[in-house]
Amino acid sequence: MGLLRAIPADSLEPDAVRQFEIEGREPIAIYRLGDDFFATDDLCTHGAASLSEGDIEGDDIICPFHDGSFNIRTGQVTGAPCVTPVASYPVSTGADGFLYVEMPEL
Repeated sequence: MGLLRAIPADSLEPDAVRQFEIEGREPIAIYRLGDDFFATDDLCTHGAASLSEGDIEGDDIICPFHDGSFNIRTGQVTGAPCVTPVASYPVSTGADGFLYVEMPEL
């Protein structure tokens, strides 16, 4: 696993999501729920939709394609038609104020 420097923590408003592109990888979605940060793959496992374009409802992200949903904290499916969880990644805040996402090495 490796830490990837993402975005400044203060650039993401509470209860918001933002897409982050990583060279050589599929984009991820970075979420802020209150003062906590989370990351998942950005691509819905049900259809070709960007989760970062969806709406946050509580702890869930609602896919803009078919209204399926995933728990932002765990990646688990919380609403049909999705059946496969989305990968989630630990996020930490560095001393430099940036968010760091822990992802598998390529």
